[in-house]
Amino acid sequence: MISDWIADGRRDLADVLDGLSPAQWDAPSLCDGWAVRHVVAHVTMPLRYSPARFMLRLAAAGGRFQKMSDGVARRDGELPRAELIATLRDRATYPWKPPGGGLQSSLTHQVVHGLDITAALGIESRVPDEAMAAVLGTVTGPQSTRYFGVDVGGLRLQATDLDWSLGHGPPLRGPAASLILLLTGRRVPDGVLTGSLPR
Repeated sequence: MISDWIADGRRDLADVLDGLSPAQWDAPSLCDGWAVRHVVAHVTMPLRYSPARFMLRLAAAGGRFQKMSDGVARRDGELPRAELIATLRDRATYPWKPPGGGLQSSLTHQVVHGLDITAALGIESRVPDEAMAAVLGTVTGPQSTRYFGVDVGGLRLQATDLDWSLGHGPPLRGPAASLILLLTGRRVPDGVLTGSLPR
């Protein structure tokens, strides 16, 4: 099931990218400092790089993943648009898992970065409700909370577009996609979320 969501998500994102104008391809995403093309290069990196090539790039960056990731995104973001989009389709079923993570982490990576593009451009997300709920479960976990530093303790999170809620206390309501963006440290437009916001 999760592998199907990942593959379908890659194909759907490819369809979205096919319809973008050149200005949208170069527009800012919700990933700080990255344009849409940089996010696409990042999402396709594990589909284009062998483990050996990945480790060589990581070693060249002194073992610092963030530095390596940013460098690859900026360099590979200059690749032909058609080549990056074709990778999403041609390798849609490739069973990549982030280091130390499983398919759930791979799904979260796909969905969050897809939202970095679609939400920034005002395009409606095509992620199925079940996949959204699964990602919400991941980004509210302790590992994600530590990584992104968004503390929603003491709040009740409630999605307004699917049957999902978590926690106790004052409610924080909004579309699932907006909750995911908030929980991963992204900017959410004013008025989309209602209730008690995290401090």
